[in-house]
Amino acid sequence: MDTMENEELEQENKKVLMQLLASKEYTKLRQTAADMQAADIAAVMDDLEDEDSLKIFRILPKSMAADVFANLELDDQQYIITSLSDKEASNIIDNLMADDATDLLEEMPANVVKKILANAQPETRADINHLLRYPEDSAGSIMTVEYVDLKEDMTVADAIERIRKIGLDSETCNICYVLDPQRILVGTVALRYLLIKKPTEIIGEIMNENVIMIGTMTDQEEAARMFQKYDFTAMPVVDNEGRLVGIITIDDVVDILEEEATEDIEKMAAIVPGDKSYFKTSVFETYKSRIPWLLILMVSATFTGAIITSYEQALQAYVVLTAYIPMLMDTGGNAGSQASVSIIRGLSLGEIEFSETLNAWWKEIRVAVMCGLTLASLNFIKLLTIDRVPVAIAAVVCVTMALVVMVAKTIGCLLPLAAARIHLDPAVMASPLITTIVDAISLLAYFQIATHVLHI
Repeated sequence: MDTMENEELEQENKKVLMQLLASKEYTKLRQTAADMQAADIAAVMDDLEDEDSLKIFRILPKSMAADVFANLELDDQQYIITSLSDKEASNIIDNLMADDATDLLEEMPANVVKKILANAQPETRADINHLLRYPEDSAGSIMTVEYVDLKEDMTVADAIERIRKIGLDSETCNICYVLDPQRILVGTVALRYLLIKKPTEIIGEIMNENVIMIGTMTDQEEAARMFQKYDFTAMPVVDNEGRLVGIITIDDVVDILEEEATEDIEKMAAIVPGDKSYFKTSVFETYKSRIPWLLILMVSATFTGAIITSYEQALQAYVVLTAYIPMLMDTGGNAGSQASVSIIRGLSLGEIEFSETLNAWWKEIRVAVMCGLTLASLNFIKLLTIDRVPVAIAAVVCVTMALVVMVAKTIGCLLPLAAARIHLDPAVMASPLITTIVDAISLLAYFQIATHVLHI
């Protein structure tokens, strides 16, 4: 099903549910919702007013309420959970996977969290408190503690019986984790592998002992890269002693990748990252996220104004030079952005390390030479044949352009690498900041070359 069909289905679902809600046909609404996917119901609820969304949620069958809740956006979750009674809210928390419940409670006021946890089941409370101990953005903070664990001395029949008992309450039962008496992870075994083995075979003899695992303090971006590298759907998380404390599943990784990509895009566009969708973010919140960098860039742009002012004499002698300032500045900004985006992507994917700075710069400078010479040559022909400017003026513009492209690609390459070296997000060093720096350098180079060539 393509995007257009998905949107049409979502609109049709919304229309049906709203009609049933408006006509107070609650029994039919409940039956209709029961035949829908939890994610589709959540998508409809996200588009509704808070009161209507809450009404639909209260009508949902209990068996699917937690699944729908897990698919809602965070602010909708907060509204619903605070609108329910303490018992209702605790029932929802009890039926959520521990990592989803933790993500929700981390964003809620402390008094609300305290009240919900006080009414939650002891096991749920223990799991959530366990996850809340880990730093934000670490593997420990996004893992779930619901998994299927087996013992080495179990038979295949014993293992399948255990899966029957706890499988429904686990995040996934496709992969089972084999632990020794100290709960140290010693192997894994796939469910499909169990199904084809004889019931009497011993788990310790058929398990896979070459286990790829991550630590609780591993950064979530590194965890996502490991999923991409090994094509896993789930990965175990262990503590410093190698004891299994949880697992991360592919749905968590998809959320991480979306979150990190959104954050990088916002930083590259000089926007303070937010955690709400576009229409859920108020006008004032959007203003607050954009104005800081705009102010910084506005102040930094005054340097370019000062440079132009200091070369007023040159501009008065050759007014035609003014016409090519925007072209040089835009070309430099675009060239720098191309390099920075490539480097930032390489850093985020682990393709480039700081130790490879010289190699990266050497590659970018060779690209810059080819791009600069191509642009300068074509522009030289255009200046002489179309603009009909003197050869000296054309030479000044074209030499500056070739130099600007090389400088811009150097800055676009080195700034993100330097940021990564001092543990700053490389995305901060993207387009707006690089463009501002390159603009100032472009003007200085332009006027210096013009002064010497034209003897101003």
